[in-house]
Amino acid sequence: MILDRSKAPEFRIPSEINFPKPESRTLSNGVPVFFIPTPEIDAIKIEISSGSDPFSIPFEKLLVPSFTLQMLLEGTNSKSGNELDDIFDTFASEVEPHIGFEYLGISLLTTKKHFSSVLPIFRELLTEATFPEKELAKRKKQKALNISIQKEQNGHRASQLFRKSLFGENHPFGQIADESDVNKFEKNDLMGFYESNLWTNPELFLTGNIDSKEFERITGFFETLPVHNRIQSNQNFVNGSNFRFSEEKEKSVQSSIRIGCHMIPKTHPDYIPLLVFNTILGGYFGSRLIKNIREEKGHTYGISSSLGSLKSSDYWVVMADVIKENADEVIEEIYKEIFLLQTVPISQNELDTVRNYMVGKLLTQFSSGFELISRFKSIHQSGLDFGFFQNQLDYILNFSPEDIIRIGNKYFHRENMVEVIVG
Repeated sequence: MILDRSKAPEFRIPSEINFPKPESRTLSNGVPVFFIPTPEIDAIKIEISSGSDPFSIPFEKLLVPSFTLQMLLEGTNSKSGNELDDIFDTFASEVEPHIGFEYLGISLLTTKKHFSSVLPIFRELLTEATFPEKELAKRKKQKALNISIQKEQNGHRASQLFRKSLFGENHPFGQIADESDVNKFEKNDLMGFYESNLWTNPELFLTGNIDSKEFERITGFFETLPVHNRIQSNQNFVNGSNFRFSEEKEKSVQSSIRIGCHMIPKTHPDYIPLLVFNTILGGYFGSRLIKNIREEKGHTYGISSSLGSLKSSDYWVVMADVIKENADEVIEEIYKEIFLLQTVPISQNELDTVRNYMVGKLLTQFSSGFELISRFKSIHQSGLDFGFFQNQLDYILNFSPEDIIRIGNKYFHRENMVEVIVG
C-alpha cells in the first residue's frame, strides 16, 4: 500500500489509555516500593516521598522542614558539600528536594552506567547528613533576603495572603514566613526533625532501565532506612463567608488578584466534572476569562484558574495581574463569566474545542516513563490508581452542556469566595 501524503491522517480521539501497572513490593521496614520499568531509556530515577504532618513542629519553626531537605547536600559524615557536588556532577546525576504542604521528599536522577556509583552516596544523604553551621548561616541569610524581596512582588504576596485567608492564620498552610523566622531555629532543630520526623510513612517510587539485580540492590539499601510510621489525619476545610483582603501599594501600577475557595478531593465523583468546568472558565489559553479580560478588554496579559492539589480537599483559585484601576472591574467580570457558565449552555463548537484540548493535554502527560511514575505518585497519594485517568478520558469524551451548568451551580458561589488584591 502506497501512502498518499497529499491527504492528512484521519483525526481520531482515542477512547482508552493503556497504562502499565506499577510493580509493587513492601520492604521489611514497611516502606512500599512502586516501580515502572522503562528498558528503552538508559536512565534511572528514584524518589523517596514522606508524609509531612503540618502540626509536627511549632509555627515559629515553620521553615525547619524545608531547610532540612535543602541542606542534605551540604555534607555527610564522610563527605563535605563540595565533595558531594563533585561526585554527582562527575556522574551526570541530579539530586532534587521536593517540598510541599503534605509531602516532603528527595529524588535522584542518574544514568544506568553510573547508577551503582551514585546510589550509595544518595543513600548517605538520608541518614548521615551533618547540617554544617557555616552553610546553615549562609542559607539563613539567603532565605531572609529572598523573603524580603518576595514581599515586594505583588504576585507572590497575593498568593501568600490568599493562603492565609483561605486556610486561616492558625493553620500551617496559612502561615507566612517572615525574615525574623530564619533566626528562630538552629542546627539542633534540623537534626531533630531529620531524625524524628522526616522519614514518616515514606514511599519509594522507581522508574528506568533497572534489571533484577539493580532492583534488589535498591531495595537492600532502603530496607535499612529507619522510618517512622504514624497515623496522619486528613485535613477538613470549610468555606467561610465572602471575604476580601486588600493590601495597598501606592507605587504599583498593577494589582495582583487571587479569588478562590475550598473544593473537593480527587476521590469525589464530581472532581473530574470540576476539572472540565475549570478548563472552560480559565484553564487554557482559549478560556472564557482569557477571551473576556485579555482579548476583549485588554486588562491583563494573562489570567488563569486552576485547582490546587491537596490530599483531602483541593482548592480552586483564579490568578491575574491587572492594571490597578481595573481590579474591581476584572473581579466583577470573573463572576460574570462564572454566572454565564451556570446559566447558559456552552455551544457545540466550544464544547468540541475544550474536549479536543483536554484529551490532547491528558495524553501528553504520559509521554515518558518518568512522567508515568510522577502521575501515578500524584494520584496514589490521593488514594487512587491509574483508573482515575481512564475515568477522566471517559468523562471528557461524553460531557454535555448540562453537566457544566450543574457543576457551576453546585460549587461556585460568590458567598464562599476569598478575594485578595495586592497593589
